[in-house]
Amino acid sequence: MLDMILNSTVPIFFVMAVGYFAGWSRDIDNRRVAELTALVMDFALPASLFVAMVQTSRAQLLQYRSLMLVFGVSMLAIYGLAFILQRSVFKSDTRAAAVFSLTTAFPNLASAGLPLISSVFGARQTVAVAIALAVGSILLSPLTLVFLETGGGTARDVPAFPRIARAIGNSILKPVVIAPSIGMALALCGIVMPHLLDTSLTLIGVGAGGVALFLTGLIVSSQPFKLNRSVALGAVLKNAVHPLIAAALVMALAAPPLIGREVTILSAVPTGFFGILFGLRYGVVSDDVGSTLIASTILSAATIPAVIFLTLGTH
Repeated sequence: MLDMILNSTVPIFFVMAVGYFAGWSRDIDNRRVAELTALVMDFALPASLFVAMVQTSRAQLLQYRSLMLVFGVSMLAIYGLAFILQRSVFKSDTRAAAVFSLTTAFPNLASAGLPLISSVFGARQTVAVAIALAVGSILLSPLTLVFLETGGGTARDVPAFPRIARAIGNSILKPVVIAPSIGMALALCGIVMPHLLDTSLTLIGVGAGGVALFLTGLIVSSQPFKLNRSVALGAVLKNAVHPLIAAALVMALAAPPLIGREVTILSAVPTGFFGILFGLRYGVVSDDVGSTLIASTILSAATIPAVIFLTLGTH
């Protein structure tokens, strides 16, 4: 088990550390990362998500219905809790609360979840990561984009309904949302993607996880780490409360043992980079978001092995 944990976590920390060092040493300007952000959010990650979804058979997608439900409901629960606490307790504005909530609720599936599931269950089970990524992208990305679009100062001159409608429309058209949605629709319809297109998109998306981890470390290097109540709460919500909610839903729905264990372990994956990237795209930069990512990643060195061990009997 120790080898499995090390093989799953050390590469993740290593790539993030390389990105952090690149920013800290000023080898790369860690405050001017718009191009790298666009590479990940508009090209590499959408291509990777699309290929992962369209290569999944209709039968597999239907088999993973319980994973979709558990992961979707548990992420929305964490998102809602974080958003309410940020607004009511920490008095954050709507846009900052949305970015923090996305960071807290959306695990680092693309970079951390993929090697973790592959190490624990084998490479054939990584479809669970692709499905979880698609569910998170389809649910949380549009929700956050609505808050970011409608919470902007220039948008307040427009009536509420047109603002919300425009924000929903803009969010649906984002590559990171529309790519996995189209991929899932094609898979459910049994449409096979041409080999040449499959190979081309795979080549674009193959570096999504590594670049995203490197970019995460690069961004974090530009922000001071501070441990406060908001940061501690975000890390606890993600690393402890999220897997507990997922485990409760697995039992309530009587999900298949393998899928139940997969979704519980994926829920224990630390916070991801989506919140930081969305914040950068919309000019919402918060030290608490970067600090929460660091705190959650460090805490996961203890919580991930604990969840793996506690779910052993369900495999």
